[in-house]
Amino acid sequence: QVQVVESGGGSVQAGGSLRLSCAASGYTYSSVCMGWFRQAPGKEREGVATIDSDGSTAYADSVKGRFTISPDNAKNTLYLQMNSLEPEDTAMYYCAAGFPPYGRSWCRQYEYQYWGQGTQVTVSS
Repeated sequence: QVQVVESGGGSVQAGGSLRLSCAASGYTYSSVCMGWFRQAPGKEREGVATIDSDGSTAYADSVKGRFTISPDNAKNTLYLQMNSLEPEDTAMYYCAAGFPPYGRSWCRQYEYQYWGQGTQVTVSS
């Protein structure tokens, strides 16, 4: 049973930083996509940052240059370092994992099958 558990959310003032952690367990495959997604009240869920099974990363335009996704493969943990936070970053943040089809290193959003419960990030102005 694959499980992902997020931690590290909280409340900060604009300009501050937070680091989210995602502990993943229950799988042995090396070919895994992982990503961070967020959903603000009244808005659709959006991708924030993803890392493919080949280590390629991608970021939403709104967070480029401010957020960094990074894995610690030895610990099966994924991090999201968030700097220069803005009130618009306020949302519930979710970690997700998925397994891409053979021959592909990246996942479509619907291929992220395993989701954590989320961790709240609140940025005040």
